Amino acid sequence: MAPESDLLRASLMPVSSTLDLSVVIVNWNTSELLRDCLTSVSAHVVVGTNAEIIVVDNASSDGSAAMVEREFPQARLIRNSRNLGFAYANNLAIRISLGRYVLLLNSDTVVPEGAVPALIEFMNDHPDAGACGPRLIRPDGLPQAYSFGRDPTLRYLAQRAVSRLLLQRDLHKWDTDEVETVDWVSGACLLARRATIHQVGLLDEAMFMYFEDNDWCLRMRQAGWQIYHCPFVSVVHLGGRSLVNNPSARATYYHSLQCFYQKHYSTLACIALRLSIAAYRLVCSVRYVGRS
Repeated sequence: MAPESDLLRASLMPVSSTLDLSVVIVNWNTSELLRDCLTSVSAHVVVGTNAEIIVVDNASSDGSAAMVEREFPQARLIRNSRNLGFAYANNLAIRISLGRYVLLLNSDTVVPEGAVPALIEFMNDHPDAGACGPRLIRPDGLPQAYSFGRDPTLRYLAQRAVSRLLLQRDLHKWDTDEVETVDWVSGACLLARRATIHQVGLLDEAMFMYFEDNDWCLRMRQAGWQIYHCPFVSVVHLGGRSLVNNPSARATYYHSLQCFYQKHYSTLACIALRLSIAAYRLVCSVRYVGRS
């Protein structure tokens, strides 16, 4: 069997290209949001930029694919027969993309004028940057939590749990105005250099959803690249909601976190993580019962 790194790099298009940018959007049953996203991309990204749009539809049942074909014929559309996950779908598009840069964009984002050109200019001016991401904001204009951050080590997860459960506040300052190197930026809007992708490979498809962006950024850093958070650019993201009331998403989140640990950390750390997750869920359940 080929090494994992070789499998992740398989079938990538060449680095050299006349296209500046490939915009990759994965969709699953978000037709109306996808329409708004594509409208913003068509107006504010493609116009004035040598770019292509690739939409991957993960077997939606709400007419999303037909809407793209009808209203956005300039977009390249990939139809999946079933939902095989966020990482898998992005990889399908990245493999056929041609741009010097690849922009991963969630279907529930709205891109304002000038945002993506500013990120591309930043990447051009920072040859050490493997990827960068903007400030993600909610529709009300407030910064969205966890649009960037640190690696999910046991120490960090413990600090975050204490901050949430005992101090009732976030561990990070999300409204920072400083450009800074970070461990990861959110895959909801992530601009990656094609040369970096060729070096480190594609997203890890073992992570159906969640932590695939953490893993990708970690591999970039391990290869010597920097990851930048660029708050001088803001992109509206409607997602990022709490997992508390979504058991299926919460289970996927914990599964992907354990996949991340199995890949990057020791067996002892993996065991400690499983125990920590069980304890955290127990505490959350007790708190929920106490409030009901």
